[in-house]
Amino acid sequence: MSSVEIRKAINASDVADQAVHVVTIELQRLLKAKSKVHFALTGGTVGILTLKHLAANEDFLAQDLTKVHIWFGDERYVDADSSDRNANQAKDALLNSLVIPAENIHEFPSKDSGCSVEDSAKSFERELLAQFADGAPSMDLMLLGMGPDGHVASLFPGKEHQTGLIVAELDSPKPPAERLSMSMELINRSAMIVFVVSGIDKAEATEQVHRNAECQLPAAQVHAANQTLWIIDEAAGAAFWSC
Repeated sequence: MSSVEIRKAINASDVADQAVHVVTIELQRLLKAKSKVHFALTGGTVGILTLKHLAANEDFLAQDLTKVHIWFGDERYVDADSSDRNANQAKDALLNSLVIPAENIHEFPSKDSGCSVEDSAKSFERELLAQFADGAPSMDLMLLGMGPDGHVASLFPGKEHQTGLIVAELDSPKPPAERLSMSMELINRSAMIVFVVSGIDKAEATEQVHRNAECQLPAAQVHAANQTLWIIDEAAGAAFWSC
């Protein structure tokens, strides 16, 4: 049965530290139980901060991560060398310091591939399916952030996306306009999702997601298959914690 837990953090650094603790323990469990582990990363300020904290954690680094496959919840559709890409930020923050086979890091296509964002979504979905030839694609563990408007990955409020596991966003309300994203269906197949949420600009969305049973924000639609853990700092939970 799926469960939801909410934990309070002091600030962004504490959010990252708590997430690192959870991720390290969960990966230890998964690596003992499975021959292949699928771990999806998130971008954003606190998401990248979490990756930096992982890179400094001795218990995390001590694990044999060669069985881990790295994915990204979404990506800005820009050139491969752009500093705006979540994948490049993740490499600088964490991945470049890990011993993981290059073929285990599954980046979304980039704009300079020469394909349209729609065609890139289709080609990446084929890559995803190929990695899960023996079953339905799903992440074992996923880090996820939430925007001030309640968006997750590149799934924005009021937006309709085509069905499928990977979707193309053609007109994002925040630049760049074109993005690639895991669909809500794929996100919700994750066995465990760890939300990392920090900042006063997230306070209204946090309250809506957790206090309004009718909330239609994308973040409110996230329900992991087994466990959804929210780690929310005092600023982001200002209205929520005061209730």
